[in-house]
Amino acid sequence: MGIITTGSAPKALDGGGKVAKLTAKARKKIPGKDFAGPDRSYPIEDASHARNALARVSQHGSPALKAKVRAKVHAKYPGIGETAHHHPGQKHAHHPAHHG
Repeated sequence: MGIITTGSAPKALDGGGKVAKLTAKARKKIPGKDFAGPDRSYPIEDASHARNALARVSQHGSPALKAKVRAKVHAKYPGIGETAHHHPGQKHAHHPAHHG
């Protein structure tokens, strides 16, 4: 069974692809350090959740929250989301659609 997060309410996928809500009891078992946002939001207990946290915060978060979630995700999973950022010395194609 895989777990995905939509918004701040994590959901679990069963083997048949059906989405089931993660119970409050199960969410409370996730350690506080495995959340990137305030009030136990944006769970990052595994790489899948970390990717999802980045996707959700990029859609719905304030600039400050985006920075906080990105920092926590990258501290725990250094390789996740790195392709979205330009690093000095790295060849990077210019994409006009991403600026504006």
